[in-house]
Amino acid sequence: MIVNLVSDTITVPTRPMLEAMMAAAVGDDVFGTDPTVNALEAKVAGMFGMEAALFVPSGTMANQIALKAHTEPLDEIVCDRLSHIYQYELGGYGFHSGASITLLEGENGKLNAEMVEKAIKPDFDWYPVTRLVSLENTINMAGGNLYTLDEIRPIREVCDRHGLKLHLDGARLFNALVETGDTPAAYGQVFDSISVCFSKGLGAPVGSILIGGKDFIRKSRRIRKAFGGGMRQAGYLAAACIHALDHHIVKLKKDHENARKIASVIAGLDVVREVKPVKTNIIIFELKDMPAAKFVDTLDRHGIKAIPVSENSVRFVLHLDVNASMVAYVMETLETTF
Repeated sequence: MIVNLVSDTITVPTRPMLEAMMAAAVGDDVFGTDPTVNALEAKVAGMFGMEAALFVPSGTMANQIALKAHTEPLDEIVCDRLSHIYQYELGGYGFHSGASITLLEGENGKLNAEMVEKAIKPDFDWYPVTRLVSLENTINMAGGNLYTLDEIRPIREVCDRHGLKLHLDGARLFNALVETGDTPAAYGQVFDSISVCFSKGLGAPVGSILIGGKDFIRKSRRIRKAFGGGMRQAGYLAAACIHALDHHIVKLKKDHENARKIASVIAGLDVVREVKPVKTNIIIFELKDMPAAKFVDTLDRHGIKAIPVSENSVRFVLHLDVNASMVAYVMETLETTF
């Protein structure tokens, strides 16, 4: 048996999703004439109660477009040090936007209003202009930790007082929503822009979306073109995303349940020092004396795929393609091997 826990990005389309893709009506999205892309953008904007949305190839592109649309060169972005925009987007905030970044040490990836307010720079010539706050929900490198809206609203209030924009890297936002019970529309009232990824837990093969006001999305569309993100018959991909929204959100809760089951076994292993609290579909755990690479190699010999995220930490990610028998196999292998 092969069980791939490397990421929730490794999912493949289900048969019904493939059928929806094959049946899609398509046009040319660069000209704005792909009906399925237009339908996806309207659907997501409506879900979040925001004015418009933009379909893009990847979550990194969605975030980088947002950062550029919200900032000017010599501006500054505030985020947690674990944020994807800092850790895994190649310093794109500097490359694309000419912006700098201030990193804060949140509580397992989460910022609070007081931290954000203290990070805002005075208006001196030798400081960048603090312009944008970026949050992530769920937080990948914090083991899928999540914000509630009650935790986000005070940060919004700080942004309003200081004239800052608030962006959400919501790559796995629906994982947070199924846990908290918060609604997409409530998020649309709090953020200036939101990115959502369809190719992670939702199981689509390609695609992310950026949501915001009409003027923001109009500007973002031009930036997308400059980034090389304009696609032609993208409706085939958009159809997969619509199917994911209609049929896969309800399945995310099972991924979270499976993650907690496996984490309960990991916590009892002698080789494990600590397991980050498991809130959604990601498990990150620290080993005592065994290098993470050795732990992962051992699992690989049993057909279980995972990745080290540091010298002594390992990540498992549960997803649509992991079924109950696979979860049982992983738990049994961990118990008998370590």
